[in-house]
Amino acid sequence: MNGKATQSGAVVVTGASGGIGFATSRALKHHGFRVFGTFLPSEDPAPLRDVGVDPIPLEVSDTKSVDAARDEIVRLLGDAPLAGLVNNAGIADGGPIELLDLDSVRRMLDVNVFGVFAVTKAFLPLLRRSKGRVVNVSSMSGRLAVPFLGPYCACKFALEAISDTLRREMLPFGVYVVVVQPAITRTSIWDRAADFDLSRFQGTPYERVAEKVKKRMSKAQRKGLDPAEIAAAILRGLTEAHPPTRIPVIRKGKKRRLFLQDWLPDRTIDRIVAKKIWVGAEPR
Repeated sequence: MNGKATQSGAVVVTGASGGIGFATSRALKHHGFRVFGTFLPSEDPAPLRDVGVDPIPLEVSDTKSVDAARDEIVRLLGDAPLAGLVNNAGIADGGPIELLDLDSVRRMLDVNVFGVFAVTKAFLPLLRRSKGRVVNVSSMSGRLAVPFLGPYCACKFALEAISDTLRREMLPFGVYVVVVQPAITRTSIWDRAADFDLSRFQGTPYERVAEKVKKRMSKAQRKGLDPAEIAAAILRGLTEAHPPTRIPVIRKGKKRRLFLQDWLPDRTIDRIVAKKIWVGAEPR
């Protein structure tokens, strides 16, 4: 698959029951791929079946579940090759580091980081054999750390490092590793983040700024990208003959901002962030 465009084969998509994962599964099916879309055992797989996707139950943070999903996909594949893996499953939570619940942070790392390790490790032998591809769904939060999304940013920064390492480890095997970096997208993961409970910040130095951050996130989510735009970038990563190592997905008018944030000094970015976040919501 590496070095030439491909429009067929089988692809595993994690977190396929909604949002980016569902849009990606549908787009891949439309383009001739056989798609194994994973869903949590508590979720309804019917929508995946309705669009022609093979639903596979999977909890990425449970190694037994990962192994069982891999074995079932191997059985269903038979002698057919696995063309790609899309690591999309993830969760998000927010809040100032000082007040974060450590169990929640550990859960995020377990799903967003260790889950990627587990799933990738499980499918790499198949991908090496087929010279397939790995597409990791990161975020613009993997390029710029922002206040009150510390654990989520940490997960995405880690995913960037994992992707770079894996890409270089796979060089002799002909396996491409591509990172897709979406801006905020209209999915349930950001619905939940925008609806986080402000009561836990009452009486703390973060009370006023938490209200401001919630309003900003709600506004950004309403104007977020359509999941189909991210699916198109993932499709590009899987099918383009020589895809870029990273594919940012942002509004055209904000591409200049992306360039600037990669080159501006940290202190300058700090001042820009402070102006957007803290002005008018300073601790009392």
